[in-house]
Amino acid sequence: MARRISPPKSGKKRPDNSAPAREIRMPSREEIMEFIRENPDLSSKRDIAKAFNLKGDARIGLKAVLRDLADDGLIEKRSKRLAMPGSLPSVAVLDVTGRDSDGGLIARPAEWPSHDDTPAPVVFIRASRSSRAVTAGVGDRVLARIFRGADPSGPEYTARIIKRIEHRRDNILGVLRRLETGEWRLEPVERRQAEIVIDPSQLNNAKPNDLVEVEISKPSRHGLALGRISQVVGSVSSEKALSMIAIHEHEIPHVFPEAVLAEAEAAKPAAMAKREDWRDLPLVTIDPADAKDHDDAVYAEPDSDEGNPGGVVATVAIADVAAYVTPGSHLDREALERGNSVYFPDRVVPMLPERISNDLCSLKELVDRPALAVRMRFNAEGRKISHSFHRIMMRSHARLSYGQAQAAIDGAPDEKTSAILATILRPLWDAYAVLKRGRDAREPLELDLPEKKILLDADGKVDKVYIPPRLDAHKLIEEFMIQANVSAAETLERKKQPLIYRIHDAPSLAKQEILREFLRTLDISLARGAQLRPDQFNHILKRVEGSEQQELVNQVVLRSQSQAEYNPANIGHFGLNLHHYAHFTSPIRRYADLIVHRALIAALGLGSDGITPREEEVLAETAALISAAERRAMAAERDTIDRLIAHHLAERVGSTFEGRIQGVTKAGLFVSLATYGADGFIPISTLGDEYYFYDEANHTISGERSGKGFRLGDVVEVRLVEALPVAGALRFEMLSEPHAVPAGVRSHHKARRAGGQKRFSGAGRNGRKGRR
Repeated sequence: MARRISPPKSGKKRPDNSAPAREIRMPSREEIMEFIRENPDLSSKRDIAKAFNLKGDARIGLKAVLRDLADDGLIEKRSKRLAMPGSLPSVAVLDVTGRDSDGGLIARPAEWPSHDDTPAPVVFIRASRSSRAVTAGVGDRVLARIFRGADPSGPEYTARIIKRIEHRRDNILGVLRRLETGEWRLEPVERRQAEIVIDPSQLNNAKPNDLVEVEISKPSRHGLALGRISQVVGSVSSEKALSMIAIHEHEIPHVFPEAVLAEAEAAKPAAMAKREDWRDLPLVTIDPADAKDHDDAVYAEPDSDEGNPGGVVATVAIADVAAYVTPGSHLDREALERGNSVYFPDRVVPMLPERISNDLCSLKELVDRPALAVRMRFNAEGRKISHSFHRIMMRSHARLSYGQAQAAIDGAPDEKTSAILATILRPLWDAYAVLKRGRDAREPLELDLPEKKILLDADGKVDKVYIPPRLDAHKLIEEFMIQANVSAAETLERKKQPLIYRIHDAPSLAKQEILREFLRTLDISLARGAQLRPDQFNHILKRVEGSEQQELVNQVVLRSQSQAEYNPANIGHFGLNLHHYAHFTSPIRRYADLIVHRALIAALGLGSDGITPREEEVLAETAALISAAERRAMAAERDTIDRLIAHHLAERVGSTFEGRIQGVTKAGLFVSLATYGADGFIPISTLGDEYYFYDEANHTISGERSGKGFRLGDVVEVRLVEALPVAGALRFEMLSEPHAVPAGVRSHHKARRAGGQKRFSGAGRNGRKGRR
């Protein structure tokens, strides 16, 4: 085994590279794995090759060894680095779960892959005597730097807290109920929590069916905890209160501190100084009809350069939020805490106060507004050949909705669009036709999964659930924004300016294999070994287009994908099939975009309010924070929709519906109602009196004796037996008869019964109610 020494600067362990080049040999698999394990921050292919002094053909051999290790599940790819399965990254979000015998804090990662059979590792948080150290307690969520233990007899991981993200939740949110006995109880929103007895002298003016927060005081004689009401949130009888449950449950900051509001109100419109005057350029905004803020504007025209026949010039202007939200200000710290705006059917929790988002940074019609703009040139085939960024003063020449702009193009212009149809709108659509050629050639992942929207009436009740039309106007704006985002990333890379990328990794090897086994049951193959590309998935989706398997295959392909995130290390965006991508176009609602704006300002010398050295130092921590905030927002939005639908269907218990199986688990089936897009659960205990085999790879359950069962994507008839609005839970009874498992799947069951399947009894089990 090669001898390892510690380099003097980094302190990282590396092999001895002093031997002459002719004596260099390919390291063994064990040596490579040891290096990755001991050097988590220096584990890219380039790092490993440099550490072992591998050059030329030896690097090709290294690549083959690393591929074999990955295929064997011994290492896995994380961004640009390689890591041991089950290991933690250098920066992670942790939940503090308890204390050790010495009083030190113990934590576990806030997120851990559900498909990983290894338990989440325990992390011991290092105590600090510094007066500036961040403190935390049990129940807190923290951002921490992770260190792997050097002493085999000591802890595997230790951590130093960088920032406390969420305070521990001493209060419990729930609905106040009064029993027939006169006793007051809290029905917690979180169904895993037991009911709480409420001290009648501590009601705090709350009434039955109020949504309240309760502090636990002590256990009661009934075995239930005793609590007092600390805050009355509002009546739960209104569907508008349901989004407040998600806001409290996910601890989303929704009240701006006075210092933040005061700073926003004191802000003055940005001056023209040092800005290019683009006010005569006929930029227009195209947004949803009910949009209150307008942070992007577009314009396009044919390229006048004779050397670019058929080419176009596309311009995107984005509100200059960096002019108002400066590093370290009250506004900046609050925006980082929130990470992004959160959108519910009945309200928006904005990242920035309305004075900024809906006023000073909203590109209002015929009003001067500061912006950061990018002018992009494309050839006739839609390939971008150049671009340039400009800090400007602009004036939107028209505020349009998607439907309004599309109607004008389709031959039904109104008074406003008639005046600009030939001069502004048609050139935009002509430019989109050019950009679309480039998109089609790029072949990004094209999943066909229409998104359902909830429309509320004036009283906040669900009016209807619908699929909004997907117009060319939507696609035009989307493609213009994608190209602006690409331009931002390319410019910052060329200037060697650190930034936060929007990255999306290729599907993991484990998910690839699960997808491959599923597709095999449909006689569809997926190549193994070579690096997957989005067009390979598109060919699969095209093959099932129009068939009864179309939605099923789209769902399974979606589940095979990795989750997009923010990261200062670039690995490209797999779904969009782009090598360089960063979020630039929505700084009003995403902190990542604000960081990119500041980076562009600094890199291009566009002002003194660019990114600071301190911000550059903590980009990894910032990326982890805003990635966690994004996932928090997604969960809160999803939970609110579940609650709204459950509230809407509460009076229809006993009704039958047509649905589609959207999830197959060892505990039962999740069924989505075609009309409402809401998921409900069917416990496996209600499906029959035989044992069931759960096949994760093929998304099926099947009876041990009958061989009949259900599969992901099956259209079924169900009866609603329970609706719990506060929990957002629906429980169904299956009315459709089980069907025979396809022969290919059934034989696969038998082949994998010992290793890949789990057996569960439908008889005698208590079905647990709840939501995903």
